[in-house]
This record gives sequence, C-alpha cells and structure tokens, in this order.
Amino acid sequence: MQHFKIGVFGLGFVGLTTAVGFATKFKGHNVEIVGYEIDQAKADKLSNGIIPFFEAGLSKALENALGDNLKVTTDIQAVLESANVLIYCIGTPMDNDGSANVAYLLNALEDTINGIRKCVKSPILLIKSTVPPSTTKEVFLPFVEKLLMKQGLQLGVDCIIANNPEFLREGFAYDDFINPDRIVIGLKDNLGIENLKYLYSQFDAPLHFTNLNTAEFIKYLSNTALSLNISFANEMSMIAQSIGDIDIINSFKILHADKRFSLGTQCAGITSYLYPGMGFGGYCLPKDTLALHKKAQEKGYEAKMLQRILEVNDEILEFYANRIQQEVDKNEPIGILGLSFKPNSDDVRDSKSAELIKKLIALGFNKIYAYDPVANDVFDKYYRLNINLLESIDSITQQCDTIVIATAWEEFKSVLYSDKKIYNLRFMS
Repeated sequence: MQHFKIGVFGLGFVGLTTAVGFATKFKGHNVEIVGYEIDQAKADKLSNGIIPFFEAGLSKALENALGDNLKVTTDIQAVLESANVLIYCIGTPMDNDGSANVAYLLNALEDTINGIRKCVKSPILLIKSTVPPSTTKEVFLPFVEKLLMKQGLQLGVDCIIANNPEFLREGFAYDDFINPDRIVIGLKDNLGIENLKYLYSQFDAPLHFTNLNTAEFIKYLSNTALSLNISFANEMSMIAQSIGDIDIINSFKILHADKRFSLGTQCAGITSYLYPGMGFGGYCLPKDTLALHKKAQEKGYEAKMLQRILEVNDEILEFYANRIQQEVDKNEPIGILGLSFKPNSDDVRDSKSAELIKKLIALGFNKIYAYDPVANDVFDKYYRLNINLLESIDSITQQCDTIVIATAWEEFKSVLYSDKKIYNLRFMS
C-alpha cells in the first residue's frame, strides 16, 4: 500500500500504548503514526521518551519508535494532514449521575471536522474510547453529520465513523496491544472496511466486524463480566469469614481446579478475577459497570445484578474496616502495603487502599503508615491523606505490628511469614 497515516488523539494510558503499538507493528512499512497531545509540557516529555506513568515495556518501545515512524505533536493540523485513520483515545470520565461523560470526545471530533479537508478523502474516525452501547449511533453520528453538513460534506462519503474498543490491562497494556486475543471493530454498512483491515494487517488475532452498538456492548460485556466475578468472590469470602473456620485461599484454589475454569492444564485468566480481595478499582471497571447500569435504566431496564455488583464492591471495604476496628486498638500503628489499584501499575484512581485508609481515619485510627513499590508519590499527590509514606517493606514492619496487604504485589508475600498480625486482604499465598 502507498503511504498510510494514523493519527492518535489523546496520549494517556490507552492512547500512548496504541500509538507506540502501531509504530512497532508497522516498523519498516510506509506507515506514519502521529500522536496528538494538547499539553505542551507532556508532549515534550513524550518526544524525549519520558512516560508519566508506569507500564511494562512501553518506555523502551517508545524510545525505539521515536525518530522512526512515530512523532508526538501539539499541532492538530500536523495530525490531520493526509491522515487515513484518526483514532480517539479520549477519556470518558464518570458524571455525577454515573453516566459516561463524552464531552471531551465531542470536542476532539469537532476539532477534527473543522480541519477534515486536510485529511485524505473519506478518513476513518475510529472511536477507541469506552462509551456505552448506542453512543456512536445516537450521539456521535448525528453530531458529526451536522458539522459536516455545515461544510457541504456528507457522512459516509467524506468521512467515516467506526468504533474499536480496547481490551488492555494496566501493567500489561503494551503486550496486550501487540498480542491481542481478539480485535473488535464496529461499522455502519461496512464503510471503510478495507482500510480497517489494513490497519490491523500486522496483527495475528481474529478480526471481528460488527455493527456499532454490538462493538460497544462487547467492551461493557467484558468489563462487567470481570466485575461480576470479583464481586461474587468477595461476597463468598464475606460469607466464609462470617461462618468462620474456612480456609478461603484453599477453597478458591480448589474451585479453580474445576476443568470448566481451565484451558488445558493451565488455569484460565478469568480465575484471577474469580478470587476474593478488596473489590475492583482503577479507571475502568467501576466506571463502566456504573455507566452500563445507567444506560440500562435510561432504556427502561433495571439491571439488578449490575446494581448488586456495585453494592458488594462497596460492602467489602466496610466489612474489613469494621473487622479491623473490632480487633485493633485505634492508637496502634497500622501498616498498609500497596496503594495502586493493582500490582504492576502506579495507577491510584479509585484505589481500594485509599478508600480503606479513609474509612480507618474516619474510625479514629491516627497512626497509619503505607508503602507501595511504585505509587507512593502519585498516591500522595492524588489523595493528600494524613498518613506516613515509607520507602520499603522493612520500614513498615519496623513501625507496625499490624499490617494490611492491600495490593497483591509479589514482594508482599514475604510478610506472610513474619510474626506480625497480618490482614491478608488480597488472599496472597
């Protein structure tokens, strides 16, 4: 194929991984990737290979791509110029009512349409941002169509919209992008299908073309299935702890041995979600589960199971805070191991550790110490809680006789064999 250009809007966790991933896959091909970042300081850092978050393998891949087939810019015209595909990785944060806020995405689409004539004819606007089912069809299509009409242009002829949900796990995002297990693209009337096939021509994974609503639904189906497993496991763990004298870790290991949960001789990945802990946090699962619940309500269906998933996710922290209150003196130092919402990540958004710490402070605990291998500084800036952040496991064990394992970092297993009072809230073994 002749020169092909991919523009990526938004260079956060998903967008940067997407831009770098395509640059890696198309290395040696006549394909150019341009990432758009509105923040000049952030763009400068990215252009120098500095990533503002922790993601395994991404830093080295970015370094290899810069100066080859990837560049970062704050100039939107440089992104649009001769672009074949524009990919939108713009955040869709949760509104006060729990619905997905697509305002930032609409702004990016409007900026694109204002300069659409700079692109090749019929560029594809590919929505990778997570939006509730029916959003592209009911919101984006009419919005873009109206903007195009003002310029005497026509949707489906001068511009094509499709969606392409991401299935990236934080901490493993780059590998997940490079080695996907499935690729889902939602289309209207198969418009743009040949360019989209080329976009993913370097990937060895099934390419599933669906309609627009189905592609969006598949993303929410995936995330709510994961949150369902987590909340189910946590409800079972609360039942087991209430009964007493039940080996919860062993119970779940034996559950996972059921061949219906396994692939060949190895446990399927789903079993890592079908395991008790402190609930699900981070940017995606809480937001997406609540957004789908709100979308169902909007369409006249009361999704009671989704409601219960969210309730259990709140109840598990209340359960543990009350247990600690009953068993630990409020003047005793408590050590919290883990501040990121999951291991192998420095993302502290909707961190269950933060929620637990807030509950303990509200209950009167005033000597709280905490440590995370990579997230101390990010956590402190994000939450500004009145706690003491330490720099190692040893410093925690020296200060505290009561220790809470709040994130399942592998290195925290060492404290399981200490003489401390351990609240193993991630059920590590």
